[in-house]
Amino acid sequence: MKKIFQILLTLGLIMTPIFAQVHVKWFTNVEPHKESIENILSPMFLLLTLVAAVVLASLTLIIPKMAKWGTVKKMEDRLSSLRKYSRYLLKYGTAVSLMIQMVYGTLFAPEFHVNSTIITVLAWVTIGFLLIPHHISTKIGASILLGLFIYVTIHHGVFYMLDYGFYVAIIGVLLVGNTRLEQAGFPFLYLGTGLSLSWVAVEKWVYPSMALDIVANHHVPTFGFEPSLFVVMAAFIEFVVGYLLVVGVLNRVLGFVVTAIFISTTMLFGMTEVIGHFMIHIVLIIFILEGVSFYNPPIKMHKTKTDQFIFVFLNFIFVLATFLLIYYRFA
Repeated sequence: MKKIFQILLTLGLIMTPIFAQVHVKWFTNVEPHKESIENILSPMFLLLTLVAAVVLASLTLIIPKMAKWGTVKKMEDRLSSLRKYSRYLLKYGTAVSLMIQMVYGTLFAPEFHVNSTIITVLAWVTIGFLLIPHHISTKIGASILLGLFIYVTIHHGVFYMLDYGFYVAIIGVLLVGNTRLEQAGFPFLYLGTGLSLSWVAVEKWVYPSMALDIVANHHVPTFGFEPSLFVVMAAFIEFVVGYLLVVGVLNRVLGFVVTAIFISTTMLFGMTEVIGHFMIHIVLIIFILEGVSFYNPPIKMHKTKTDQFIFVFLNFIFVLATFLLIYYRFA
C-alpha cells in the first residue's frame, strides 16, 4: 500500500503541470467565486509553500553539480551554438502566433475576439512587417503590436491584461533589436514571462471553483489527490516555474522538462491551448537555446551556496505572499 501511494504521489507531482499551464477562464463558464483568504491560506497551502521554498533553494546546490555531467556539458555546447537563432525564433514565432490567433478570430488570447475590421487589418499588417527580414520592419511591426495591446487593455482593463504581460516583454525585445539596449531585451523577456506565469497561477487559488469545474468536465486526472488539493498543487507548479524564470535558477535541463510538459497540455485541451500558449512555448524554446548566458539573474548577487539557498528560500515566500495579496486585493 505504501509503494502504491508513493507511485501515485510521484506521478501526481510529475503530471500536475499538465493542468498547471491552463488558463482556467478559457475552459469554463462557471461564475467566478472569490475564495476567502482564510480558506486560501489553509494548513496544506502553508505546508506546500514551505516545501516549495526548500526545493527551490535546494536547486541552487543541485544544478551546479548537474552542469558538470558529461552529457549535460555536450548538450550545453551544442545548444550554445544555436543562440544566434534566438531573435529570429522570437520574431517569426510571434508572427506565427498572431497568424494562428487571427485565423481563429482572436488576438492575444482565445477570449479576445476580433470584431473590428481595422483591428484585423492592423494585426495582419503587423504579421507582414514581422515577416520582413529587416530590423526596421520588425520595429514597425512591434510598434503596431504595442498599439493593439494597448487597445485591448483599454477595453478589458489593466488587471485583466496582467495575465498577458509577457507580450509587453516580447514587444520590448523586438523594439530594442539592433540598438544599444539590445542586451537588455532577453532579460526583460524572462522577467515579463516569469511574472505573467506566476500571476496567472494565483488565479487558481483565488477562484478555485473555475479550476475545479475544469477538472470535473474535462476529466483531468488527479492521480489520487483530492480535486481541491490538486488545483492548489497545480497552481504551485505554475507559480514556481514563473519564479524560476525570474531568479535565474531554471537551467536548460529543467527547461527541456518544462517545455515538454507544457506542450503536452495541447493533448488535453486542444486548439484553444495552442492559440493561448503558443508564444509561451516559443519563449521556453528560446530559453533552452540561450540558457542564462545573457542574463545576470538576481541569485548571482550572492556568492556562497548558503547565501543563495537562504535568498531563494526567503525571497520565494516574500514574492508568493506579495502576488497573492495584490491579486486578492484587486480581484
